[in-house]
Amino acid sequence: MSVKTRDWLKFGTLVAMAFALGLAFASAFKLPSRGEAAVRSVLQDTRRPAAPQAKAAVDLGDAFASVAEHVKPAVVFIRSERRERASSRRLPPGFEDFFQTPRRPQIEQGSGSGFIVSQDGYILTNNHVVQGADRVTVRLYDNREFTAKTVGTDPSTDVAVIKIQTTGLPTVRLGDADSTKIGNWVLAIGNPLGEAFTFTVTAGIVSAKGRLLAGLNQSRYAIQDFIQTDAAINPGNSGGPLVDVRGEVIGINSAIASETGFYAGYGFAIPINLARTVMTQLISTGHVERAVIGVSIRPITPEDAEDTKLTDIRGVVVNDFTGDDSPAKRAGIQEGDVIIAVDGQSIESVAQLQQRVGFKKPGESVQVTVVRKGGARKTIPVRLVAAPSAEPQEVADSDEGGANRDNGPMEDQLGIAVQPLTQENARDPSLRTVMRSGGGLVVSQVSPDGPSYQHLVDDTQGYPDIILKVNGQPTHSRGELRQVLAGVKSGDIVTLTVLSSTPDGWQQRIVRVRAK
Repeated sequence: MSVKTRDWLKFGTLVAMAFALGLAFASAFKLPSRGEAAVRSVLQDTRRPAAPQAKAAVDLGDAFASVAEHVKPAVVFIRSERRERASSRRLPPGFEDFFQTPRRPQIEQGSGSGFIVSQDGYILTNNHVVQGADRVTVRLYDNREFTAKTVGTDPSTDVAVIKIQTTGLPTVRLGDADSTKIGNWVLAIGNPLGEAFTFTVTAGIVSAKGRLLAGLNQSRYAIQDFIQTDAAINPGNSGGPLVDVRGEVIGINSAIASETGFYAGYGFAIPINLARTVMTQLISTGHVERAVIGVSIRPITPEDAEDTKLTDIRGVVVNDFTGDDSPAKRAGIQEGDVIIAVDGQSIESVAQLQQRVGFKKPGESVQVTVVRKGGARKTIPVRLVAAPSAEPQEVADSDEGGANRDNGPMEDQLGIAVQPLTQENARDPSLRTVMRSGGGLVVSQVSPDGPSYQHLVDDTQGYPDIILKVNGQPTHSRGELRQVLAGVKSGDIVTLTVLSSTPDGWQQRIVRVRAK
């Protein structure tokens, strides 16, 4: 055998050995085939950690579940019964067929929610859930039922406290509504739409704060400072808690904005800070005692801020006084003043002023900071008095013959037509004082293109406004109005003292408009 042939045999042997060793090595490590590798890759993907966004959502869902589990045992279902009394008249025998027989008592039933605030049975709810009820029944989360006693109610804030006789109850933790921010997550817990949906939990966010609801609780001393939420609230949720993600109650679910009477995207809750103050008084005395400074107020407008040289449009405007004995009037506060602080704490809204003053004690003094036309600023001490326990209910009966009136010439600077208040208007007792003081000017027309549009009301919108003063000057006639307006330039802010019809009767307010 030649040398060359031997070399080729050696090379072939080495190649064969290398191939055999490679197969043995691959077998030892069990390397997958191409198809097996693809399947294994998919399986590995399913075991990867969740994306951060998904993990946050899972954590939030777990937080909601934890809050619901913690709070629901302290939520209660409330049934109220109101009885319409039957006639007690007795008819002689034989006359029953000729007269309507006495009816049995009619029972009106309602339901709502509440939540336990003490282990010995105090429950916080809405006034309208239990108001006028002859019997209140409370069902707990564990299905036990108790007859409840009404401890006290406060229609002005729609807060009520009831009590059941037992101990060792689960309770909620009250939070701080003031520190709650718009956009924070919240849960509404309660009993919407009756017994079929008891202890329902819905979620949403705080969508606004400090809301006023037109047409709800028109009492002069009503305090409206609602938290708005998009958590679903329906009839039956009233009185239930609105809680944050820490499980703390920040409000009492109280109302909805809806044309149908059912949830339409907006629910409203009484801030727990306000409810806690009312609850404390109701438990200790059975009623709420309020202090007042004796003013009628309204929210500030841009025109008010400009007229008083305020850089921020914050504060409340003094429309009128409750009478000559008004503490604010005696102290030197004037119509049109903008109240911007009480005891050094800034005032930004009507509800804020009501709460800062209302829950102090009658006889206390407060330092009221006001700003006047031109920017003059004063701090005036005012001694508080107790709010009247009952308000006089007056019904306006002004002339409704506006369609046949002569509107008179249009005052272009204000975009209105006026006519003098007549003796015929004096049939309304509320207007007799105005007539004795010289009368006023009825707003008979408001131009849609004028500066007074949406500021003043004419008789096409109901009872027309009555102008008493312009820039502090009485205006008993058209001539007096024109005389005052003669000194007004285009762009000036004009201050009107106006008498307006409200559900509580005629009330004075301050209106500021920019002259055309």
